[in-house]
Amino acid sequence: MTAILAFLPGHWEWIIVLIIALLIFGNRLPKLARNLGSGIVEFKRGLKGNEGGDGDASSTTPSSEGSGSGTATKGDG
Repeated sequence: MTAILAFLPGHWEWIIVLIIALLIFGNRLPKLARNLGSGIVEFKRGLKGNEGGDGDASSTTPSSEGSGSGTATKGDG
């Protein structure tokens, strides 16, 4: 057990790795966090839409997709 733990980095090594990661990816992290947060919100909105509790999420998706594909079908045929 101690042989396995001997290869793991200690506290100072993790701090150094985090500082280097912040220096390299620092400008991309806010965008990544924003996209992750919007993805979580979208997932929760989708779950509420499937339960039938939220009428906005389920009503906006079919109307926007259905109208676009319906006009293309009528125009082609």
